[in-house]
Amino acid sequence: MRVGAELSNTEFPDDELRREQEFIDGLYARVDALRGDTEVSVTQALAQGDTPMQARLERDILVAERSGLLAALNAVDGSLCFGRIDLSSGTTHHIGRIGLRADDAERTPVLIDWRADVARPFYLATGHTPMGLRRRRHISTEGRRVTALHDEILDLGDQTRTGHEDPTGDAVLLAALGSARTGRMGDIVRTIQADQDRIIRAPHRGVLVVEGGPGTGKTAVALHRAAYLLYEHRELLARRAVLIVGPNPAFLGYIGEVLPSLGETGVLLATVGELFPGVRATRRDTPEAAAVKGRAEMADVLAEVVRSRQALPDPVITIEHDREVLMLDDGLVNVARERTRATKLPHNAAREYFEGHILNTLTDMVAERIGTDPYDGTNLLDPSDITQIRDELAENPEVWSAVDLLWPRLTPQRLVADFLAAPEDFLPEEDAAAIRRPVTRHWTVSDVPLLDEAAELLGEDDRLARERAEQERQTQIAYAQGVLDVSYASRTFEFEDKEEDDPESSEVLSAHDIIDAERFAERHEEEDHRSAAERAAADRTWAFGHIIVDEAQELSPMAWRLLMRRSPTRSMTLVGDPAQTSEAGGVGSWADILAPYVEDRWEHTRLGVNYRTPAEIMDVAAAVVRAEHPDFEPPGSVRSTGVRPWARATDDLPGAVAKAVGELTPAEGRLAVIAPRELHRALAARLDGVEAGAEPDLTHGVVLLDPRQAKGLEFDSVLVVEPGRYGTSDLYVALTRATQRLGVLHTGPLPRPLAEALG
Repeated sequence: MRVGAELSNTEFPDDELRREQEFIDGLYARVDALRGDTEVSVTQALAQGDTPMQARLERDILVAERSGLLAALNAVDGSLCFGRIDLSSGTTHHIGRIGLRADDAERTPVLIDWRADVARPFYLATGHTPMGLRRRRHISTEGRRVTALHDEILDLGDQTRTGHEDPTGDAVLLAALGSARTGRMGDIVRTIQADQDRIIRAPHRGVLVVEGGPGTGKTAVALHRAAYLLYEHRELLARRAVLIVGPNPAFLGYIGEVLPSLGETGVLLATVGELFPGVRATRRDTPEAAAVKGRAEMADVLAEVVRSRQALPDPVITIEHDREVLMLDDGLVNVARERTRATKLPHNAAREYFEGHILNTLTDMVAERIGTDPYDGTNLLDPSDITQIRDELAENPEVWSAVDLLWPRLTPQRLVADFLAAPEDFLPEEDAAAIRRPVTRHWTVSDVPLLDEAAELLGEDDRLARERAEQERQTQIAYAQGVLDVSYASRTFEFEDKEEDDPESSEVLSAHDIIDAERFAERHEEEDHRSAAERAAADRTWAFGHIIVDEAQELSPMAWRLLMRRSPTRSMTLVGDPAQTSEAGGVGSWADILAPYVEDRWEHTRLGVNYRTPAEIMDVAAAVVRAEHPDFEPPGSVRSTGVRPWARATDDLPGAVAKAVGELTPAEGRLAVIAPRELHRALAARLDGVEAGAEPDLTHGVVLLDPRQAKGLEFDSVLVVEPGRYGTSDLYVALTRATQRLGVLHTGPLPRPLAEALG
């Protein structure tokens, strides 16, 4: 139906549906009008051209705000309004993904943002605690058309009925849980439960840990919390940006549409392997190498690697200068080295001080040789002579060759690559053997925290960059002066013949009268129109306003050092499940993760309801974990499908997988084949249209994953292949990805707990 079209009686069976459709039509008419106005305002602002500095700043702010609004309006076009609350006072509020106001003098609210306080009863009210509500209505839509209404009566004394009452109040939730998956996570804004809402709206301070087993919605809660924080603290977080860290690229692709659907686009999503600018690491180390690289002690090891590059002569370095030979021995250099280290500056930033000490040492040598009185030993050189000697030494290439040898400029990439090529000088042989590899440009995910640590230890010697920037600035000023000179000459030529006839003509102002070359050049500097998230992605030292970490239990101590540098205020939401820890370098324990940074100043909350995994599947998965951890308590499933998981032994694994995929593939939705990585190529060869790779396309009907790629994802059906090759945590993850059906194929014996659970 087109917006604004007349509604016929045959299109809607009752007046309630008709009235809601008319209201929805009005909302979309308002959205379309706002979208058009916003596009015009952005276009007009960008077309302003050269403006005074203050006006240009105001224009840039307007463009940023309006562009953000335009992105939000485009993103929430579907399911804009999903609910209504009727208060006992007679007031009615419609609830939606964003807030909208009428185009009237009072700017009357017509749609309440789900994050506003007035909308909270929509999620929290119950028959026992109605929070002033008489009725709660869920509005289902397809595109811009209302398809169904589900009413919950919260005031039992109210006898008014609409014919759309939902006796249990669970119809919308159960419909969402049972719907076919699309390969992309959907938002839960229509079905947020009370325990989830309390976490989403938790006060914005410090570190909040959200623990929850499979299917508890912890990822969705974290994403909605990000949207809520951006709503509550717009000015701060829009300026500093929010970072969301996920376990792998496939996961980030899976959740990538959630925040835009809630009207939020200014968030940076990244894996740990993407948090060092210029590097995008997707390769994985062996478990042994990842464990070594992830240890907290690696920070001290890298510090020692840097110190080892601050060398001493062996035994001396000779420098020829003005037909004299100057010798730097280890004693002289060591004095310069220790004085430089005493500054506590990073290696590259400290180099300037080392250069100064070496130049001073060499200057003293030359001054002593040529300026010492042979009779009384006094030095006959004055300060200007000493300065001249130092300047001449500073122009000697041999001096700089010596400095480069003794205190070289280093990049994080070169330092880490050299260390990994020969780690035996700094690590026990067993650890060195685990991480040793030839120098390469291909980085692993575990390398990125090492690169970041190295960058912190090295710092940056930005003198050359500052010099180039100043040279460019002077060039621009010179050009601007030339333009002003031409303007002045033109004015002089134009008015010199008029001044006798029109004395006032000499008082006409020209460009050179009101602006100098420096300010004129500044007006034409290149402007940075990137969003805060885009700028943050390119800046290793960026301090984010808030950081959300999913699968947080998997991160190594070195990865936590990286993230804590990005969050000096320690404003973080950590989401995970220690029972699903599978990375060799993962910390697992929340206390162990946080103690070095915030001690015990953090809050912990737990989600205990499983909305995704049917009870039949969850019982099997829980039995696998209990065999190793008898006290394990899984989250309780809210639904049962009546379909038991099955297992089959086979001698032809690729053929059996192909057959099972044909049986399990749903008419709608998605199926995942979860198998050890070494089997992927053989399995993909038997599955039409299925590819083996590090970044699978989750929108395909059938995808091939290993257990760690499957973290955080969900599918209608799952086929687990060769479970005997998995560790307990990986098997637990693989078994809990399905929302409907689960099958197991194996050639070898099943793990005993799994075999017993499957019967």
